[in-house]
Amino acid sequence: MLCEVCKENDVVITVTEIDGNGVRQVRLCEQCAAERGLQASVSAPPAAIGDFLQSVQQHIPPSQTDAVRCSFCASTLRDFRQTGRLGCPYCYTAFEQSLRDLLRKVHGQGQHRGREYSAAQGALEAPIPVSPDRLRERLERAIRNEEFELAASLRDQLRAIE
Repeated sequence: MLCEVCKENDVVITVTEIDGNGVRQVRLCEQCAAERGLQASVSAPPAAIGDFLQSVQQHIPPSQTDAVRCSFCASTLRDFRQTGRLGCPYCYTAFEQSLRDLLRKVHGQGQHRGREYSAAQGALEAPIPVSPDRLRERLERAIRNEEFELAASLRDQLRAIE
């Protein structure tokens, strides 16, 4: 079967497009798929979650792990590297460049293909309420790391809650 766009090469990928008019399938050769930003070559099956987390740890340079801190939860890239989890929604903004580089290395491209997520209006504008226990934990971590300005701010937040 020939590509529906160039009508010269054999089909290697079928793309299903969904829009307001319905569903249609487009059959593309490798070259036409690449022009649309699609990877048409056959590759190894996706890695298991353990392999993904291991690649996360390998792709973050150790020198950057403590250089940047989330201003909300005080997490570092080292914390992300150890656990494979970010501390809060604000970490995505704080570590944006490192996460983009990581995803580009893991997925092979830096551009999202698929449906967009649209957060509810004002979803990240208001601060997320934090429990006093969580604030105490963050305060202790700030004191251990000698981040006294952050510790003072956390202390004030604790006093306001209690």
